[in-house]
Amino acid sequence: QVQLVESGGGLVQTGGSLRLSCAASGRTFSNSAMGWFRQSPGKEREFVAVISSSGLGTHYTDSVMGRFTIARDNAKNSVYLQMNSLRPEDTAVYYCAASNRAYFTDNLPNYGMDYWGKGTLVTVSS
Repeated sequence: QVQLVESGGGLVQTGGSLRLSCAASGRTFSNSAMGWFRQSPGKEREFVAVISSSGLGTHYTDSVMGRFTIARDNAKNSVYLQMNSLRPEDTAVYYCAASNRAYFTDNLPNYGMDYWGKGTLVTVSS
């Protein structure tokens, strides 16, 4: 069973930065594409960013392009989301996700993610 544990959320002012971390266990991490998703109050969960198993392939939703960076460290079984220039509309619970596949695809729901963490709350104050 895959376990994903997010950390790094918190309260930050507009324009500030946060770095989210996700520690994975229970599967060969280096074979899995990983992703970050978020859910704001009253809204459906939405895609934020994904990264391939090697780390060479990434993809972002338009609203975070140039502000957020997804990265991974396969030696530490971890994936990260560096968030800069945060805005109030970035406020959400952020979820880490893992795939049974090495690469992400938009031909599947949620870019092919199969496992989910419990989330970490990010609040951006105006």
